[in-house]
Amino acid sequence: MDRFDRIFDLHKLLSAVRYPVSRQRIEQELECSRATAKRIIDAMRLYLNAPIKYDRERNGYYYDPDDGAMYELPGVWFNSSELHALLSVQQLLQHVQPGLLEQQLAPLKTRIESLLKAQEPSAGDLSQRIRILRAASRPVGEHFQRISSALAQRKCLQVDYYQRTSDTTTQRKLSPQRLTYYRDNWYLDSYCHLRKALRTFALDAIQTAVVLPDPAIDITSSELDAHTATSYGIFSGQANQKAHLRFNPQRARWVSREIWHPQQEGNWSEQGAYDLHIPYNKPEELIMDILKYGADVEVMEPASLREQIQQELQKMLTIYKGK
Repeated sequence: MDRFDRIFDLHKLLSAVRYPVSRQRIEQELECSRATAKRIIDAMRLYLNAPIKYDRERNGYYYDPDDGAMYELPGVWFNSSELHALLSVQQLLQHVQPGLLEQQLAPLKTRIESLLKAQEPSAGDLSQRIRILRAASRPVGEHFQRISSALAQRKCLQVDYYQRTSDTTTQRKLSPQRLTYYRDNWYLDSYCHLRKALRTFALDAIQTAVVLPDPAIDITSSELDAHTATSYGIFSGQANQKAHLRFNPQRARWVSREIWHPQQEGNWSEQGAYDLHIPYNKPEELIMDILKYGADVEVMEPASLREQIQQELQKMLTIYKGK
């Protein structure tokens, strides 16, 4: 525990009690020696204007009731581990989507770094010790802030949306509901006024975005979750099927610790294989995830999913046979 952690903990201790706290208890709570406890108390009095008093009769320290009831540590005060966590989050945001919120985050980043350096001289190296690897990410596009602004203000959006499957662009009026970051890409869950239903839109496929004065239709969180969280992956809609996947013993050691779906079920067989049961609606993303495991996984059920995997494998075999 460092010096600033101890200041933070002593402040919490003195604020939580209505009676003098003995020096022995302070040493125990702060995990320090008598000399260190005295230095912490002196530093709080001298540099932080803490109204700490000493009661000789009861041999303890307390906050002066005239000042202590409202006393708080000055500025934004975090202990060391909290500051490291905040800086880690800042690094994550910076690397996940470079430049996305750089201007808004810059003051917070500067403040966090200055507080860290005041506590630990070597803390500035932390940003060099966090590595974020991105895979298959797409540029978020130029409309992120406009879209997030409409979302926060509960306003409708008019967008031109490019549909990759049909290679067409359609104009949509959307009531934005929720931004989702999934597998290194951003998506917008919205009520689509054209389709009169909830839909999920990839932000990188939004070619234009205009904030409209019309108030957005509000969908409750429970309705959103029922539409977007029950199926597999980014594909929305109520899950109406359940996949049964069997992983061989070698691959099972990894897969058994992975979360594929919040409502998945898994169990081990006597032979050491791992059976994973996953609810889904549309199979496209699930098929891609199954295929990346090659011969280490077998689709047991349903038969329709098993046939789709067979068809994909046959297509692959035809390609490679042709070479």
